[in-house]
Amino acid sequence: MAPSKEPGNLVDLFEGAVKRFSDNDLFGVKNETKTDLNWMTYAEVDRRVDNLRGGLAHRGIGKNDAVGFIGGNRPEWAITAFAAYGVGGRFVPMYEAELESTWEYIIRDSAVKLLMVSKPEIYQKVIRYKGLIPTLEHVFVVESSGPGSMASLEEAGEKHPLASIKPDPNDIAALIYTSGTTGEPKGVLLSHKNFTTNAIGGNRLYKDVLNEGSRSISILPWAHSYGQTAELYNWMLVGGSIGFMESVTTIGDDLALIKPTFMIAVPRVFNKIYDGLNAKMKDTGGLAKTLFDMGVESAKKKRELAAMGKSSFMVNLKLKIADKIVFKKIRDKFGGRLIGALTASALMNKEIAAFFSDIGIPVFDCYGLSETSPAVTMNCFSANKPGSVGRPIENVRVVIDKSVVEDGSSDGEIIVYGPNVMQGYHNKPDATRAVMTADGGFRTGDRGRLDEDGYLFMTGRIKEQYKLENGKYVFPGAIEEDIRLIPFVANAMIAGEGKRYNVCMIIPDFEVLAKYARDNNLPVKDPKALINDKAIQQMISDTVTASLKQKYGGYEIPKKFIYIADDFTLDNGMLTQTMKLKRRVVFEKYNDAIEALYS
Repeated sequence: MAPSKEPGNLVDLFEGAVKRFSDNDLFGVKNETKTDLNWMTYAEVDRRVDNLRGGLAHRGIGKNDAVGFIGGNRPEWAITAFAAYGVGGRFVPMYEAELESTWEYIIRDSAVKLLMVSKPEIYQKVIRYKGLIPTLEHVFVVESSGPGSMASLEEAGEKHPLASIKPDPNDIAALIYTSGTTGEPKGVLLSHKNFTTNAIGGNRLYKDVLNEGSRSISILPWAHSYGQTAELYNWMLVGGSIGFMESVTTIGDDLALIKPTFMIAVPRVFNKIYDGLNAKMKDTGGLAKTLFDMGVESAKKKRELAAMGKSSFMVNLKLKIADKIVFKKIRDKFGGRLIGALTASALMNKEIAAFFSDIGIPVFDCYGLSETSPAVTMNCFSANKPGSVGRPIENVRVVIDKSVVEDGSSDGEIIVYGPNVMQGYHNKPDATRAVMTADGGFRTGDRGRLDEDGYLFMTGRIKEQYKLENGKYVFPGAIEEDIRLIPFVANAMIAGEGKRYNVCMIIPDFEVLAKYARDNNLPVKDPKALINDKAIQQMISDTVTASLKQKYGGYEIPKKFIYIADDFTLDNGMLTQTMKLKRRVVFEKYNDAIEALYS
C-alpha cells in the first residue's frame, strides 16, 4: 500500500508507515535463548517514539537541539531518532566501536544536548563529558533501569505527552560524521528532504520486489547514511520488517533465523562467502564438487549463449540438476528466501557477482556518499549492467568533469546534482566551499565515466590516485580490492607515489595459510610466524603477481611486498566504519618499512 502523499520529512514518513502498517512486524531481536526473534510491530514502536518524544521535551529538548546516540543498530536507535525528529531536533548517530576521542569530538562539534548510549560501560566512558562539553546536559542508557535509563525517560514522556511537530523539508534532520580518512571527521548536514527524496527515489527502482512481506537482515550500521536510508527508511515506505544480526561471528545462524528476502550489504560480505564456498568445495571433493563445478560452468555457458540469442537443452539440464542439488543448499544458508541484494562502498568483482546471480541471488551495485544521502546511482532487477554502479536515481543528475584529469581521458570527477545533495559540512565553511560548485553540485572526489546508456562506471578515487616516477597514474583502491579476493590475503594496501614502482603491504589470511602449510608438509608453527618463511612469502607474491597480470599494466603491479601480522582494523584506527583504509594512519605507522623497500 503506497502512501497517498509522498512524505516531505521523516516524521511524516514514519507516522505514515505506522498508519498504513500498524500491525505489521517492524523490528526483530533475538530472544534470550537465541532460538527465535522477539518482534515489535509498527504500532509498538510508535508508542515508544511517542513516549520518548515527550520525555525529550520534558528534558528541554526542542527545535534544532542535537540528540546523540552511541550504539549499534537496534530498535532503540530508531526510536531515539524519530523521537528527536518529532521535537524538531537534530539526530547525531555515533558508532559503538569508535575511539573515545572521536565521540568527544563529535559531541562537542555538533553541540549534543542529550546523549543516549547503548551500554553502561559506554556511559562510564562518556559521563565525564558533561563537565567538559558545555552543551551536554543529559546522558541516558538504553540497557539500564531506574533513573538515567532510557526507560525512565519514556516513562516521564508518557506522563507529559507531546504531539509531534512536522519539520520543514529543508530543516536539518541529522549530522552524519564522515570517517575522517584524510583528517578530522566532518559533520554532513542532511535535511529531511535529503533523506526522504533519496529513500523514495531508490524505492521506486525496487517497487516490484519490495512490499509488506519484505524482510532485511540488518548488517550495515545505521550511523552511516547507506544503511539508514537504504534499509531503515526504505523498509518503512513498504511496510517491511528488519531482523537484527547479533554479530559478524553469528551471521550464519542469524540468516537462518531471520530469513531475509533482500539484503543491504557491502561486497566484502559476498566475497567472504564466495571464498568460503570455493574452499569448502575444494576440501569436500567428490560428487558435490563435480556438481558444483558443473553448475558454475553451465550457468556461465547459459549466459554466453543468451548474449547471442541462443540456448542449449543440455546446458539448461545440467544447470537445473546442479541448482536442485547444490545451489539450493547455498540459498538455504541465506535463509531460503533471499531474492537479491544491494551493495555499495566498493564495486563487486564481476566474476563473484555473476556467480551469485547464477545461483539465484543477484547482487546489484550502487554508488553514493554520505554527502548525497547517500544514493546517486543504482542497478536494479529491471536495469542492471554488471561492472557499472547503475544509472542515476530519479531527480538526480551526474556530470563528469574532465578538466581535473589528464588530457585525452574519457573519465573525470563525478559531480552530483539533486535534492539528495547535503546542505554543507557543520562548522566547516571552507571545506564546504571546496566541494560545492557555484551551481549547487557536489564534487565527489571520485573518478568515473558515463556510457551511452547513462550507466556510471567507477575508475578511481581522485584523492587517492597518484603518479609514479614515470608519470603513470595509479588508482590503488581497485588493485587492493582485487588482491583481497586472493584466498591467501585478508587485507592489502598499495603504495608508490613518486617512486619507481609500486609496493604492497599484505596481511595474510592465517587460517588459509595454515592449511596451505599442512597440505605442503611445511611445519605449522604459530600461523603468524609463517609470514617470515621465505617460501610462503614467495608463494603469496607470485600468486598476487599472476592474478594482477590478467587485468593490470606492468607498472601497476607491485614489485616488492611487506608481510604484516596484524590486520588493519577499527580498533587500531586504520579502517573506517565502512571498512575503507585510512591511508594516512597506515602510512604513519609503516612509512619506514615502505621506504626501506626502495633503498
